[in-house]
Amino acid sequence: MKTRCAWCEKDDLYRKYHDEEWGIPVYDDDKLFEFLILETFQAGLSWHTILKKRESFQMAFDNFDYKKIANYSEDKIQDLMLDTGIIRNQLKIRSAVSNAQAFMKVQEDFGSFSKYIWDFVDGKPIDNKRKNLSEIPATTPLSDAISKDLKKRGFKFVGSTVIYAQMQAIGMVNDHVEDCWTKTNN
Repeated sequence: MKTRCAWCEKDDLYRKYHDEEWGIPVYDDDKLFEFLILETFQAGLSWHTILKKRESFQMAFDNFDYKKIANYSEDKIQDLMLDTGIIRNQLKIRSAVSNAQAFMKVQEDFGSFSKYIWDFVDGKPIDNKRKNLSEIPATTPLSDAISKDLKKRGFKFVGSTVIYAQMQAIGMVNDHVEDCWTKTNN
């Protein structure tokens, strides 16, 4: 039996996400945008809730195509407000549109969103040496700095806690506990 980070032992969906995605570096802009959207919708909710609705989000938000999302009309926003498969928070839905626009502006300014976000860690993941879950913070000075910079660039729902979760999800930080099987296999 594999030893995993204790937070993921809730069910198979969580274990699969933990084993196959969480903490593995992501450099692809399309995937980075997907995680950004999902993390912003997660604000104030559990990640498990978002994972259960991930496929619905994917369908509702045109496969996370930020170019399409950036141009959503008011009619599309109102349609999303009626979609029971997603989190129907009007501010979060509207932020997905403005975040797509800001995302593309960052791409213009830096060549890619990946270059922009990964430059905060010199392109390499920070491998934290966590012995147990209680050592994993909700925010760090780095997530504070990234959050502040993203907000300055027009992003919404990107507080430091959301950004630290994003950093974990896309592998900018490796917060797998030391005895987790993925720590040495990814």
